[in-house]
Amino acid sequence: MIGLLAVRAPRLERVLAKIARSGGSVVLIDGSLSPTQRRAGVAMRRRWSAKHKRHGLLVIGLSDLHGRLLWISMARPAHSSEITACRYDRLTGLLREAGLAAIADLGFVGLDDDPADPTAITGYKKPKDKKLTPGKKLVNRLIAAEPAVREHAFAHPKNWRVLTKLRLDARWATRLARALMVLNQREIAH
Repeated sequence: MIGLLAVRAPRLERVLAKIARSGGSVVLIDGSLSPTQRRAGVAMRRRWSAKHKRHGLLVIGLSDLHGRLLWISMARPAHSSEITACRYDRLTGLLREAGLAAIADLGFVGLDDDPADPTAITGYKKPKDKKLTPGKKLVNRLIAAEPAVREHAFAHPKNWRVLTKLRLDARWATRLARALMVLNQREIAH
């Protein structure tokens, strides 16, 4: 059943094309660590997240401006960064092809490699021993207004406690997370 539901999860290219066809111009990107149970062994060291100080799997998600989760990436070991996961999925290139932009938090600074044609809009980190300019502070405030929407997109799948009890391989966790996303979308639609 999990496999059948996971197959119904939308693909990234189709999601971006649908948003562009409907006249949308912006998506929200966020990453989420799904905590997992610790198992012994060398393979489990890759699931340790130094940022969150726990074992888990990292999932990147795209949501619309209403907080609906549209797509989730493969589950990856927690030691990888959000930027690496986005680059692996070629997210900025696909956004550029679809003519869309993405708003992301400070964890995604440096995601977009093309400053002449940016697709990922992130805030600015404060440089050491310097202050941010008023313009950069304003950008950070505008982007900070969106986290509630991004977090809302991941709130429903996190309520499914089965994700916290995972002791599976990352590809099986991907199937489970995508199946939960499909169930969540069906629940919200009805």
